[in-house]
Amino acid sequence: MKIARFTSLLLPLILAACGGTGPDEDQKLAADASDAGQKVSQLNDLYEDCFDRTMELSPIYATFIGDNRYNDHLANNIGPEHIAKKSALTRECLERLLVIGSDGLSGQDLLSFQIFQRNQEENQAGEKFPAELMPLNQFRSMANFFAQMGSGASLHPFKTVKDYQDYLGRIDDFVIWMHQARDNMREGVKQGLVQPRVLMEKVVPQLATHVVEDVEQSLFYRPIQNMPESFGDEDRESLTTAYRDAIKNKLIPVYSMMRDFVRDEYLSATTESVGMKDLPGGDEWYAYRVATTTTTDLSPQAIHEIGLAEVERIHGTMQAVMDEVGFEGTLTEFFEFLNSDPQFYFEERDQLIDGYRALREEVHAKALKVFDCLPKADYEIRAVEPFREKTSSGGSYMGASPDGSRPGVFYANAYDLKARPIWAMQSLFLHEAVPGHHFQGALTLEIEDMPRFRKFGGYTAYSEGWGLYAESLGKEIGMYEDPYQYFGALNAELWRAIRLVVDTGLHYKGWTRQQVLDFMYDNSAVKEVRAVAEAERYIAIPSQALAYKIGQLKISELRARAESALGDRFDIKAFHRQVLEDGPLPLSVLDAKIDRWIASL
Repeated sequence: MKIARFTSLLLPLILAACGGTGPDEDQKLAADASDAGQKVSQLNDLYEDCFDRTMELSPIYATFIGDNRYNDHLANNIGPEHIAKKSALTRECLERLLVIGSDGLSGQDLLSFQIFQRNQEENQAGEKFPAELMPLNQFRSMANFFAQMGSGASLHPFKTVKDYQDYLGRIDDFVIWMHQARDNMREGVKQGLVQPRVLMEKVVPQLATHVVEDVEQSLFYRPIQNMPESFGDEDRESLTTAYRDAIKNKLIPVYSMMRDFVRDEYLSATTESVGMKDLPGGDEWYAYRVATTTTTDLSPQAIHEIGLAEVERIHGTMQAVMDEVGFEGTLTEFFEFLNSDPQFYFEERDQLIDGYRALREEVHAKALKVFDCLPKADYEIRAVEPFREKTSSGGSYMGASPDGSRPGVFYANAYDLKARPIWAMQSLFLHEAVPGHHFQGALTLEIEDMPRFRKFGGYTAYSEGWGLYAESLGKEIGMYEDPYQYFGALNAELWRAIRLVVDTGLHYKGWTRQQVLDFMYDNSAVKEVRAVAEAERYIAIPSQALAYKIGQLKISELRARAESALGDRFDIKAFHRQVLEDGPLPLSVLDAKIDRWIASL
């Protein structure tokens, strides 16, 4: 899918070429076009310069987008020097942007200006909140991510000798990061900025997984076991020796250090409270996170009320499905039936993964009913790795590399199969793969002539909103023919509505972990394993859970608005193209864009 862009500079030139203006007007139009062209050129140079310098400060993200210049580094992004550099770059880029200004810009050029300005101002506003003092929890953990990357099954490439050598450099930087994390956490204790105990108790066994007696049992040794056959004997011997040394004398000791620190020192300073409300400045911090996550001006209270209303609405639709299958009893009893009847569960882990793989061809064909095309980039379906499956969500997606060398990955969690019902599979596939995250993300990579800060940027409310909206397309494209699968989709949507209630409940209203679990059990078909993992995810990453339903509601609202305004002229494929063609956008920007599209037809 290639999306050509017609610059706003063409309009005055077309008007002049078509006549209807005098010589003076022609000269003015030409001068305006020249000035605007110079401004656009200056802005594009600014965007590229700032993006390049950001990649230097973010080597992991650079690897993720296919920029391999910094593959031998891991930024100490929680250290004071790095934080100061990032702050200075933000300030400089914003100042340069405002000097150039937006006068005379329109179309995509104005859109890029506004998004870039918004990003820098948002970064500046966030500098007052010391997230670096709480760098580690069970859900977002550099310790876990680095192990996943070092296993050879993630984004760091292990194809050439240089790739292997590069990762040795990253190991050195990781050791620095871990010591910085310990120092920061000690400072956090002094300032009363600590993680909840219930989260950190789960971090200890995660860290302990990598403290092994035998180097060859380490996850970090897998690239050596899977070394390309093309490597010569000398390189194989050299790399094997270097990796054995790094694992034994750097990685195992630093994981052991952090495990002991968390277990023996940090845990005693953690709190029973689980919400941001109880942190110093927590109310303001959470409000900032809500605004940045949702890209709206909705207050936590408003979001809480939206969640309650959506839970009630979805319950009503669920009741209709229950009636359709002829179940006699209450909705709670139907939940229990779905949670306990053996027909809804696999016996073997491979059956779950194979089940997702079997959906590919069917969904791909049916998606073309409402989309113009499928993306070029491929994706794989894998089980979540054992070392992180106990605390991971039911599914997740890792994007493909821009150059196509690394496919996207849909990770499905096969831990505790009795918590992974078959009736939930179709909606999860639509969300994570096609037409959800893989579809949207891979199409963004194909967009031409877009500044890299937009092409490789993102807004959680847009991407997760799109994922949930993709689930809602199931019936429209011919999925969910089994009423239990449709109920699964409703349950997935219900879950996102519940998230609005419990996330704001935790961090705005001061709910306890048990209050969150009770609300989940009372209002959904969730089992304990998933409920606990999800509740602790919301505790660990405040506001992220709001993005799904807020984003989906906005996209659905925009579709309804377009259908109402256009009537018979409404084209669902054209609408989807409008939502996707500019990549991720703040919801407020997307709203204005769709209004302009409707007005143009």
